[in-house]
Amino acid sequence: MPKTRKKESPPEFYTATDFLRGQASKIFKEVSNEDKVVLVTSHGKPNAVVISYERYKKLKYNDEVDI
Repeated sequence: MPKTRKKESPPEFYTATDFLRGQASKIFKEVSNEDKVVLVTSHGKPNAVVISYERYKKLKYNDEVDI
């Protein structure tokens, strides 16, 4: 039987400036505590992704994903 994936909520977007305005701690707590995915934009374009360490480990040690 195929594995079903849980429905993911869409990622939240933050600007690089949000991190400079002292929101980094709040964003990191949300990502870690709520297992959210955050996209960081710069000049309106996606530039980076922030994920929890637990999610990173799952991806890192999944043979189907190369990160």
